[in-house]
Amino acid sequence: MAASKESVAKVLNFVKENNIKIIDFKFMDFPGQWQHFTVPYTELNEGSFEDGYGFDGSSLRGWKNINESDMLIIPDPESMVVDPFIEAPTLSMICDVYEPATKEKYTRCPRNIAQKAEAYLKSTGIADTVYFGPEAEFFVFDDVRFDSTPNSSFYYVDSVEGRWNTGRDEEPNLAYKPRYKEGYFPVPPTDSLMDLRNEMILKLIDMGIHVEAQHHEVASGGQCEIDLRFQPLVTAADQLLMFKYVVKNTARLNGKTVTYMPKPIMGDNGSGMHVHTSLWKDGKPLFAGNGYAGLSEMALYYIGGLIKHAPSLLAFTNPTTNSYKRLVPGFEAPVRLAYSQRNRSAAIRIPMYSSSPKAKRVEFRCPDPSANPYLGFAAIMMAGLDGINNRIDPGDPLDKDIYDMEPEELMNVPSTPESLSAALKALADDHEYLLKGDVFTEDVIDTWIKYKFEKEIKPMALQPHPFEFGLYYDV
Repeated sequence: MAASKESVAKVLNFVKENNIKIIDFKFMDFPGQWQHFTVPYTELNEGSFEDGYGFDGSSLRGWKNINESDMLIIPDPESMVVDPFIEAPTLSMICDVYEPATKEKYTRCPRNIAQKAEAYLKSTGIADTVYFGPEAEFFVFDDVRFDSTPNSSFYYVDSVEGRWNTGRDEEPNLAYKPRYKEGYFPVPPTDSLMDLRNEMILKLIDMGIHVEAQHHEVASGGQCEIDLRFQPLVTAADQLLMFKYVVKNTARLNGKTVTYMPKPIMGDNGSGMHVHTSLWKDGKPLFAGNGYAGLSEMALYYIGGLIKHAPSLLAFTNPTTNSYKRLVPGFEAPVRLAYSQRNRSAAIRIPMYSSSPKAKRVEFRCPDPSANPYLGFAAIMMAGLDGINNRIDPGDPLDKDIYDMEPEELMNVPSTPESLSAALKALADDHEYLLKGDVFTEDVIDTWIKYKFEKEIKPMALQPHPFEFGLYYDV
């Protein structure tokens, strides 16, 4: 869909009136890393939003072969924002990726997949809007080092907040370090990152992103969370990427580093990305009703779809080998595929903070912030819609604390996959629900599985692990 003349004129006028010197174009590669390139303001004109800019698609992960490398990006004028981290006055825009020969959107462009998901939802008549509200947790570290060579391997992360540093000589050590699993909500000075998170959220607000809250998270060693207001699918994904960009760069300006890696610390809580989702039509919420936890029948079927397809769904929402080091019992990780009101040990929770129908939503707690949000959000919606279309019964709710249940009680409660390999195999076997409306394609599914096995799973399997030396060196 071509940009409107009004939106293009707004960008060009903004550049002129605000003395913008640099135009930065951001777009998403296949695995989920934001990429960018830059032109001077003199290269931006009306034609930029129709003709786009060329780049080498063969240099990006999971995309083109070198013999078909030419590709285009076309900026979305509605996404313009001033970048607060670049010295020269810089306007940033998010772009869509196109095939130059046909001027059609590239099928492996994650943003295109999210856009097709929104279009498919409208075509079903079930709803016209799907909202997503992600809660992406992250760690703030002071020092990170890692290396893997043919004869050595190690990682080292450190934080002035780390409980492991209570005995370190810090000249002086001031001792306020959150206990393991007790980092949730202590006031400063135990929470040493209050000012940093405030700086992050104020930058986000200045950039037009609606922030709802910020706080320290459960783990020792600098775990934090900033919550964004729910938005329609594509906007939510766009804003999550800008959020990660702002958080990382604000930390760097303060001499710290941020990671969204799900499990960087052994023995403490990992970082999840609980995703709140709901369907609306004609401005009215569709998940409120008279059923369990105030849910509608539609919402319960949506949950049924999430539970049924969760093993394959996690190939997109939990897409790293490290993701499955978080999905283990005992660290508030939702490893059991059940639903419940208020219960945070279940994979799907129905928040009960408000009785307003507009607040009625489903919280899918399995995902983590390593996910490509365009693919993850689209897959969540497609699983939920399949549940609605096929009236999938989610079964009975599970209101007990799952971690306190006896093994025989848990025998009939399915679990999340134990590894990325298992999730990818589930995706290979169960992806018809993703192909409806041409939202995902067989090529996207096949390429995703192939890329993950060849670039991540197989190399990890070949690398000796330091812990193995303690287990096996003396055999």
